[in-house]
Amino acid sequence: MALSMRLSRGGSKKRPYYRIVVADARAPRDGKFIEKIGTYNPLLAKDSAERVKLDDERAKYWLSVGAQPTDRVARFLDAAGVKERAARNNPNKAVPGEKAKERAEERAEKAKAAAEAAAAPAEETAEA
Repeated sequence: MALSMRLSRGGSKKRPYYRIVVADARAPRDGKFIEKIGTYNPLLAKDSAERVKLDDERAKYWLSVGAQPTDRVARFLDAAGVKERAARNNPNKAVPGEKAKERAEERAEKAKAAAEAAAAPAEETAEA
C-alpha cells in the first residue's frame, strides 16, 4: 500500500483548516485516513506557534515505513527539522514566454525607428 503524508481540508467556506494525515495514496483528499499527525491553520500569522502543529515522533515513524510527503507537508517537516528538503531550482522560471519576447522585439524596433527619425531632421538642419 502506497502511503502519503498530506493535508486534509476541513473548516468552512473561505476559512480553511487542514489536518496533516497519513493516508493511502488512493484515498480521497478528505476521506479515510490512517492517522492524524498534526494540524495547519493558514489563517494564523506566519510566526504563530499555533499555525503548524506536528507530532515529530509519529512523522519520523511514518517516514521510516515509506510514507511520501507532499510538497507542502515536506516544507513543514523541514521547518520542524524532521526531514531535510532539497531546495528546488527552476532557472527557466524567469525567462519570458514567446509572446513577451515578440512584444519586446517590436518595442525595440519601434524605439530604433523613432530614434532614427529624430536623428534625421537634426542632420538635415546641420547640413543647411
